[in-house]
Amino acid sequence: MNIHEYQAKDLLKRYGVTVPDGHVAWTAEEAVQAAGKLPGPIYVVKSQIHAGGRGAGRFADDPGGKGGVRVARSIDDVRAAAEAMIGHTLVTKQTGPAGRPVHRVYVEAGCDIARELYLSFLVDRISGWVTVIASTEGGMEIEEVAAHHPEQILRVAIDPAVGVSGFHARRLAAGLGLDIKQGAAFGKFVTALYGAFVSLDCSVVEINPLVVTGGGEIVALDAKISFDDNALYRHPELEKLRDEAEEDPKELEAAKYGLSYIALDGNIGCMVNGAGLAMATMDIIKLYGMAPANFLDVGGGATKERVTAAFKIILSDPNVEGILVNIFGGIMRCDVIAEGVVSAARDVQLSVPLVVRLEGTNVELGKAILAKSNLAIVSADNLADAAAKIVAAVRETA
Repeated sequence: MNIHEYQAKDLLKRYGVTVPDGHVAWTAEEAVQAAGKLPGPIYVVKSQIHAGGRGAGRFADDPGGKGGVRVARSIDDVRAAAEAMIGHTLVTKQTGPAGRPVHRVYVEAGCDIARELYLSFLVDRISGWVTVIASTEGGMEIEEVAAHHPEQILRVAIDPAVGVSGFHARRLAAGLGLDIKQGAAFGKFVTALYGAFVSLDCSVVEINPLVVTGGGEIVALDAKISFDDNALYRHPELEKLRDEAEEDPKELEAAKYGLSYIALDGNIGCMVNGAGLAMATMDIIKLYGMAPANFLDVGGGATKERVTAAFKIILSDPNVEGILVNIFGGIMRCDVIAEGVVSAARDVQLSVPLVVRLEGTNVELGKAILAKSNLAIVSADNLADAAAKIVAAVRETA
């Protein structure tokens, strides 16, 4: 689960992480009031969306104008910036061409920036340890730094049995070129950030840029937090921070039925049981010349109702031109899948090609249900056969 920058900074501040003062605003008038609570005379107005690259982004109705993060040198500038952002669609590298509507802005106090650095905490799934990633190239996308200047990226793994220690901070501070005073402030910052990361069950905390001020302070000028969804039951207060307007409606609907669904940009809808089989299905669709429209895992114990819901979610995507159902029935019974497919196809009045590959428990019964449905469902014998048939069927109807 992701949250907005202003929410992330509010959480981090509670754990002792230094952040600039700021206030969220839903209207231009509220932005002016927020600026009035700050010392000035420099303010920063930031669009709040769940996507990076806001500063370099552009608004759809003003592609040649300024981005989603603007420096304001007066209260009037704050008002103008808020009016230009709120209610408008911001397009960044991470939003795609459709962009994201801006419903609120964060008005923040200006900062005396001497240096910009990069710092993030994440879970290394190979070692199972929290790993710190740091770089002197703050303000840049870390992927770009890794691709072109890998030597400028520092990595430090933290043993969860010990936690963050002074030598971790000293090693990072030395690699970032911080002096003694700055290093001391950095040590406190890293310790506080690690405490927040662990206590809140985060999967990623990214500070970009992390700035060194003219006075030697270490400040989180930006903050992004992603939480481990599997741990949210332990943090009901965090679930309240969820902004469903920033999430795909199809993914929200899938979550209601316990379905693992991720929207993609292809044209072949996929319904599969098991993450590994789902990945293989998407790969083979690509191999045969088309692209998957989604990842959807119905799980090992799906009911007829869940299968019907999954089918409807897939078809709610206007880009879907065909559907491939690929089920291996171990725990899952093929007849249950077949009943769900037939029910959904009738409910939604299926108008795109549908190929179904079933194998495993009650497979013959499942195939019989599909055959007796009198619906235009094409059966496949194996995964390659299924991919070839759905791609051919979509091309024929194009």
